[in-house]
Amino acid sequence: MKIGIQTWGSNGDIRPLLALADGLQKQGHQVTLVVSSIDNQSYQPICEQLGLAYRQVPEVLDFDMQGFAHRSFKMQPLQWLRALLDEAFFLYEADIYAAAQQLVAENDYVIGHHFLYPLKLAALQQHKPFISVMFCHAAVPNPAVPPLRFPDLGTYINKLSWALLDRVFNWTLKKPLTRLWLEAGAPPPKHILSELLTSQQLNLVAVDPLFCRHAEFWSPNHQACGFLNLTADTQHWDFPQALTDFLASDSKPVYMTFGSLQAAVPEWAMDLFVEAVKLAGIRAIIQSSSERYLADTQLDNIYFIGKHPHQKVFEHCAAVVHHGGAGTSHAATRAGCPSIVVPFMDEQLFWAKQLQALGLAGKPLLAKKVTAMSLAAGIRTVLDSVAMAEKTQQARIMMQQNQGVVKALQLISLSLEKSFG
Repeated sequence: MKIGIQTWGSNGDIRPLLALADGLQKQGHQVTLVVSSIDNQSYQPICEQLGLAYRQVPEVLDFDMQGFAHRSFKMQPLQWLRALLDEAFFLYEADIYAAAQQLVAENDYVIGHHFLYPLKLAALQQHKPFISVMFCHAAVPNPAVPPLRFPDLGTYINKLSWALLDRVFNWTLKKPLTRLWLEAGAPPPKHILSELLTSQQLNLVAVDPLFCRHAEFWSPNHQACGFLNLTADTQHWDFPQALTDFLASDSKPVYMTFGSLQAAVPEWAMDLFVEAVKLAGIRAIIQSSSERYLADTQLDNIYFIGKHPHQKVFEHCAAVVHHGGAGTSHAATRAGCPSIVVPFMDEQLFWAKQLQALGLAGKPLLAKKVTAMSLAAGIRTVLDSVAMAEKTQQARIMMQQNQGVVKALQLISLSLEKSFG
């Protein structure tokens, strides 16, 4: 079959769909990937390696990630989301929608990032199946679990909390998010949170079941498939000799990264990390995007590393300091590393609390409040916890038994049987 996949965002929003595209391609399907990259990273080389057709729309997305990151420290969650959409999505909505219309026309069915309502609309207009993918289940209504920042007061009150959150999303975002539907002459979904932003046929929740507490209460269209991870054959990377020597020279280091956000605050992040290493008295591997600390160089007990597949290096580390992105949270746990999470936004705070609740991380250290001293204390707390180390190893074993792409392909096949017969 011909399958179109469209996504938008940073590396964490794109690589999981690359993994899914690779799985579909290996099944014998013809796959086209359309990407809107807010940091203008091109995925053409890896798509050529995987045999995927690739388009980047727009070719250049004019978004100041660094400036936005600095301003976002002072924003409330919905204010942050609206600002991100205003600066990195709505300006390009027409281009994204045109690309979606073409993608739907060329393919038998389409799969999209859960926020890509232009793809959902295009699929509806052309009567093609649409499947969504989300990387965080914080917005999946669940009466057994309250929304983030709401107290857990039991099933009845949790239902009211979800209804309130739905109203807040409608009040804040319904007008801009339904403008495209109205212009196309299509009646928009009534509820932003529960209808507009996911497929009602199949919404793949690309989250390991370990984290999906009470998923049995989700509506049937939401199905956890597990994290969508690129296979080893697509992530060939050799350890630099200097890194191999560093790892062999002493005890396991702590890995430190803020993922795709680090490029937005490179100097602040490096100052925070380097000082925390000194205060904690540890060895560390720090992912660097700073010109002051070049990749594959060493400063005392710190090794600086550039871009690379995280999983391979995490497996040699004692713990991981990170921002709470879905991909990094999964990779750290899958490698058997406890986490020290420094969340910048609510979705990352959600992951921080998930890890903490499972005994896989300490208390979240909010980015707008964290200091080198508090980060060093958080690192020492995690490293000194025998219970946390044991729980992380148990979680590693559980996660390594789950193959997200394989499960996703099974769920897609079952869903499409209903569409195509």
